[in-house]
Amino acid sequence: MPSRSSVPPENESPNDPAGDPLSGSKRSAVLDQRANRRKFIQSGGIMLAGGSVLGTNLSVAQGAHVYGDDTLKIGLIGCGSRGTNAVIQALNTDGATRLVAMADAFENNLQSAYRAIKSKHGNSGPGGKRVDVDGARFVGLDGWKQVLQSDADIVFLTTPPGFRPLHFEKAIEAGKHVFMEKPVATDAPGVRRVLAANEVAKQKGLAVAVGLQRHHESRYRECVQRLQEGAIGDPIFARAYWNGAGSRLRPRPNNASELEYQLRQWQHFNWTGGDHIAEQHVHNLDVINWVLGQHPVSAQGQGGRDSRSDQTLGETFDHHMVEFTYAKDVRLLSQCRHVRGCWNTVSEHIHGTQGSCDISAAIIRDTSGKVVWQSAQKNSKDKGCQQAQDDLFAALRNGDIPNEGEYGATSTMTAIMGRMASYSGKIVRWNETLQSDQCLADVDALNSLQDIAPVQPLPDGNYAVAIPGQTKVL
Repeated sequence: MPSRSSVPPENESPNDPAGDPLSGSKRSAVLDQRANRRKFIQSGGIMLAGGSVLGTNLSVAQGAHVYGDDTLKIGLIGCGSRGTNAVIQALNTDGATRLVAMADAFENNLQSAYRAIKSKHGNSGPGGKRVDVDGARFVGLDGWKQVLQSDADIVFLTTPPGFRPLHFEKAIEAGKHVFMEKPVATDAPGVRRVLAANEVAKQKGLAVAVGLQRHHESRYRECVQRLQEGAIGDPIFARAYWNGAGSRLRPRPNNASELEYQLRQWQHFNWTGGDHIAEQHVHNLDVINWVLGQHPVSAQGQGGRDSRSDQTLGETFDHHMVEFTYAKDVRLLSQCRHVRGCWNTVSEHIHGTQGSCDISAAIIRDTSGKVVWQSAQKNSKDKGCQQAQDDLFAALRNGDIPNEGEYGATSTMTAIMGRMASYSGKIVRWNETLQSDQCLADVDALNSLQDIAPVQPLPDGNYAVAIPGQTKVL
């Protein structure tokens, strides 16, 4: 059972037949093909294998409670920096909001989050206290269960992503609205589990938001709309990057179990984080999927550990270079790297028959390179994250039920497919990867930090690392 926190009480291939090129939308069939495609993409809709239509439009749930000025109560599962900041942003939204429950595997994470949130929202606001978690702060791997038993209306799922499918499924079973961080899974079985739970969320009229905040940034939306209206003609080729220094591995705590060590270093283990191609680069891949209105049908790539020769540094690669193929032979060159002292960028670009676009900078150029449009909106690191919470809470108060679960799952699966391509060195195809039974961990069975970690070090203390050409991913 989780323990109560000791935080002081509150005084405070081009036409690959094995792929599934996508077409069609929910728009009127009488529209011509290009107008149809533009409007379909603009809505955020894409289609999965099996014909499930994805969309970001808001719809009113039958019988959904309109919160209006009622207090919206929040439960936080996962008290790292992202969860902490997401709750702070949620408490910034218009209307009465209150944090009513918190859980984390580690006491120090929970205490840090509690202090940070209290420092921003410790005073009373609309509806009374903004932070009211006395007796509802839970420490332990199973503390999330108590948060789901609380009276929270919406739960924030911000643990390491390997736990996301389990927590999402159980949150929907408990009848909670959900905000969950990306990626939504670390393997294909997890993606399928999220998709299944998302269908239940739709049936229950529960909101599902995903931390792919570029969809909420006005400059991205403005730029994507112009691309969908034909500003650069038909897309031919795209580029996406997340190149940065990455995170350092911290020393192993004294007397820490293997499971605790891996959870504290979750970015360096695939079952917890999915490798940085999934944990970070998913943002950039998501943007390209959004612009093209589809997911890729195949991928091939390469990667390795040039700066991580010590295999005690977890399992992940420090670089991936993946070529994704979309329908109509549109290609995406995807690059992500965690190596210090190199050229860095986090950006997305697309080239078309009549020009090109730096999507991340919201700049469109003609074929001569002349700037023909640039957004007047300024870039801000946290603007999209705050806007995402503003949009979610405004929708709930209006009785609308946003659902971002399917495109969150599809972009996550795109990143996982890229990892599978670089780990194996083989061409991998969407239908095959989505149906893969390769499960990285049975997280349902983990209830204590003393449980056996899903990944065990080799006798020499190293961890097994993928070897392209030898590693099997299907």
